[in-house]
Amino acid sequence: MTVEHPRIRHIELAELGLTVLQRDWLSANHVIFPATDQAPSTVVDTGYSRHSAISLALIDHALSGEPVRRIVNTHLHSDHCGGNRALQNRDPTVQVWVPAMSADAAKEWDQAKLSYRRTGQLCERFRVDGALNAGDELALGPATWQVHAAPGHDPDAILLFEPQTRVLIAGDALWEDRLAIIFPELGGEDGFKPTSATLDLIEQLAPSLVIPGHGGVFKDVQAAVESSRKRLHVFQQDPQRHVRHAARALLMFHMMEHQVGNRLELESWLARTPIFLAMAKLSDKADLAGAWAAELIDSLIDDGLISSHQGKLGLAADLGR
Repeated sequence: MTVEHPRIRHIELAELGLTVLQRDWLSANHVIFPATDQAPSTVVDTGYSRHSAISLALIDHALSGEPVRRIVNTHLHSDHCGGNRALQNRDPTVQVWVPAMSADAAKEWDQAKLSYRRTGQLCERFRVDGALNAGDELALGPATWQVHAAPGHDPDAILLFEPQTRVLIAGDALWEDRLAIIFPELGGEDGFKPTSATLDLIEQLAPSLVIPGHGGVFKDVQAAVESSRKRLHVFQQDPQRHVRHAARALLMFHMMEHQVGNRLELESWLARTPIFLAMAKLSDKADLAGAWAAELIDSLIDDGLISSHQGKLGLAADLGR
């Protein structure tokens, strides 16, 4: 595995006693709270499993050696909870709190409900100690945060909102200049309307600052919401564009994880990975999944995102390393 070389950014919000570690598109950002009289030391989202050693080192540095006592996950996609097991392996007393709607599936490690097998992504099983429901309040650092449901990208996801400073930990419900994949749509369920409702909620909360799951912290929330609405409208009008967007993004995630690979092996992986087979079917190419996979790879090569050299594929910027 190629070691990650992220441009890590440390952003401190002293009033809330938190530090944001901005990661990349393989590992979600970490939001870190040292312990206070009312709350244990907490990490919100722990990154991807293959980068767990890096995540733990970064978290330890941000906490100045203070042990982690609690993990909170905004949702259970692999890039947000992949470090949970590593933290619990190091210290079995570390508690993990997850969205209530995902709690049973995680406790039972129900592969039909969890996304890891379907997406061909890695996540090591972890212990679940608590569940967060919409309407709950959660002590983090010196403040009390509200828990809100945030369906759309993931139907079980939550937001964390601090009403005094109006800071929002958004997970993947809102990024500054992109719209996350709306996974329910890839399974034949309605995800567009819940996504719109979550954008409505964020507008109603009127945050002063957003900490997204990926990308930088930002203040121009209205511009980000409007950008997401425009993108969502395009997808609603042409769902095939969303399928293509999702396929490209998930393939790029796989390439970021594995860096360089054989083209035939990659086409074979696509053709046997359930979510790509589902997307091929949604694209009316279920009987031509192999051709669809080749077309998908070619589109990323043509756009300069993947490089091809002597049968090997890699991220364009990384192939020559």
